[in-house]
Amino acid sequence: MGSYLFEYPWAFLLIVLFVVCEKWCKPKRQRLILPNLPLLKRAAQVHSFWLKGLKVLMVLFLVVAAASPIKEDEVVIKEDKGYEISLLLDASGSMKQNSKFAIVKAIVQDFLDKREHDKLGLTIFADFAYVAVPLTYDKQSIKELLSKIDVGIAGTRRTALYEALFMSSKLFKSSKAKHKVAILLTDGVDNAGTIPLDVAIKTAKKYGIKVYVVGVGGVGDFNPEVLNKIAVETGGRFYAAGTVEKLKAVYDEIDRLEKSEIKADKYIKKHYFYQYPLSAALLLMMLYIYARRRSYAV
Repeated sequence: MGSYLFEYPWAFLLIVLFVVCEKWCKPKRQRLILPNLPLLKRAAQVHSFWLKGLKVLMVLFLVVAAASPIKEDEVVIKEDKGYEISLLLDASGSMKQNSKFAIVKAIVQDFLDKREHDKLGLTIFADFAYVAVPLTYDKQSIKELLSKIDVGIAGTRRTALYEALFMSSKLFKSSKAKHKVAILLTDGVDNAGTIPLDVAIKTAKKYGIKVYVVGVGGVGDFNPEVLNKIAVETGGRFYAAGTVEKLKAVYDEIDRLEKSEIKADKYIKKHYFYQYPLSAALLLMMLYIYARRRSYAV
């Protein structure tokens, strides 16, 4: 069970400031002496009561939003054996053919379900490469993001394969894990030209990363010589997976890789709820403005 609290509790001091201003910062107005003044005062008091109520509620909700209500879940990683894995997925236009990307996502989702104590990251590439999720124990966030990613999110015309390997390798810059793994899946050849192949391989070797390269599709879709070069020079392995069954077998084999020790660790996962009181405050603000204008019109 998580605990509910406010990230910035000092924001509630704004309520004191609001009360002080309501009492001492009132604008000076001219007075008009009219007949039947007591009757007008009573009518004004009723209307003023509702306006003040709206204002107070609006300020309270704004302060609660500023205090940032959150739920904290403490996730403890016990001492065990696992890997640090970076997943690199090709999301270029060709991956849409024969529903390849959808099939890959389903297999990767299943692969993630088996990673009980592993630390994983996700890099997507097409016209350009970007790190979607840095190395984390929060696999649920990776799964949720992966379910929303589709072909075209990084363009459809090019395949920045070497750039993806270069950027993904940087995720291990401060890693102390004995075994670091990158699983690179593609159905094409690098035609972006942003990072040279040798630089990408050198960076992976610098951080001691074994790259397991998976070529999906048929003959001519990818360059097996280049993909094998990446795998061999980093101490990994190259797989050609032309069918769904072979692709599943590849991930099953990678699942049986040697695992390294993972020390006990924990992290705090935060869920934010500020948007709800903020929405309520904005709604009350609109009602307040409307009520004020009505009062002036009358």
